[in-house]
Amino acid sequence: MSAAALTFDELIQRDLPAARGGDAVAYGRIVSACQNTVTAVALAITRDVAASEDIAQEAFLNAWQRLDSLHSPDSFLPWLRQIARNLARDHLRRYRDQPLDGANAELVLAVAADPGPQPMDHVLDGEREAAAAELIAALPEDSRETLLLFYREGQSSQQVATLLGITDAAVRKRLSRARQQIRDDLLARFGEFARNSAPSAAFTAAVITGLGIATKPAAAVAATTLGAGAVGSGVAGKSLAGMLGVGSVIGGSIAGGWLAAHLTRRFILAYAETLEERDAILAAYHRYLRWTLLWMTIVFAVAIWGYSLALTTLLTIVAEAVSLRTLLAIRRTLLPLIARDRGRDPDGAAKRYKAYDYSYGPTAIVWTGIFYVLSMPLFHIALHYGGSGMATTVQALWRVFS
Repeated sequence: MSAAALTFDELIQRDLPAARGGDAVAYGRIVSACQNTVTAVALAITRDVAASEDIAQEAFLNAWQRLDSLHSPDSFLPWLRQIARNLARDHLRRYRDQPLDGANAELVLAVAADPGPQPMDHVLDGEREAAAAELIAALPEDSRETLLLFYREGQSSQQVATLLGITDAAVRKRLSRARQQIRDDLLARFGEFARNSAPSAAFTAAVITGLGIATKPAAAVAATTLGAGAVGSGVAGKSLAGMLGVGSVIGGSIAGGWLAAHLTRRFILAYAETLEERDAILAAYHRYLRWTLLWMTIVFAVAIWGYSLALTTLLTIVAEAVSLRTLLAIRRTLLPLIARDRGRDPDGAAKRYKAYDYSYGPTAIVWTGIFYVLSMPLFHIALHYGGSGMATTVQALWRVFS
């Protein structure tokens, strides 16, 4: 029976046991069925679309690693929703709300919903989300998730009831309460926002890719970590680049590096308390991501297409130097924010700094540099000279360092 023909409960009953055994494809089908719910839960709390997707991805990855602790398939979705709520509340504690006032929210939403061409679309995207955030905030708390899911699930109250674990009558009551709070024209525009901001198939693909980085559920207890945030963009991104095989070297490694960076950027955004600070951090982060992934692509292309080992080694060093320069720019942006954090909350600051240190900070910089500079020449040798060339190289290195 195809997934499309299954009810939600039937899909969970079928795929969850396989997912607990480490089947990422089965878990991907579960993610696809639940992603509207989990992002809606996060969006109802954070009122930030980008943050809600980051939180939902983290919730799915956390659940994947802890599937062994779940004893009943019927408990999966309530458990997953609670993980998302806890992560969303943690997010709110790290940021101060900066909402528009009600009158401006209505004006912005009216303009942003205009289907005609706009000369400042890049500005209106942010204004649209800010206005929608105000509307979400104006709703009764128990109606927010319901209304978002109602529009994302084809306006089916029964499907919403299934996903939220409540009765159809309770869904209808919450919808009625929400409609009393918001004018009809704004409610229609909110519905358009809810549908347009729903996660796409790319969201599921990103989570599935992340499962390759996260610990499988069957090994979650025994596995060791590289430290707080060890899937950080510095360590995991370039480490993946050095280890992946020929079959999907460029595409897989670059995608892995991008995903690792995306999943761990929260460790640096945790220091932002204002929109200006967040924008400054993101600007430095995006420079790091663009330049690092560009140079990783160049080095892989040179290594795979059989240019000299000397050229591969030289370009690897250049790529590492570029990455180091952009990572230091992130650090310069963060230093005053880190100092402020330590002054306010020394204990919490130590934990946050450890997460940053192992993802973008000095520890990540040192270890990723050593690993990447060594791994890419070895990758070149293994690719073009086979096992004998690799063995000869390892023996030579052993003689040098022993």
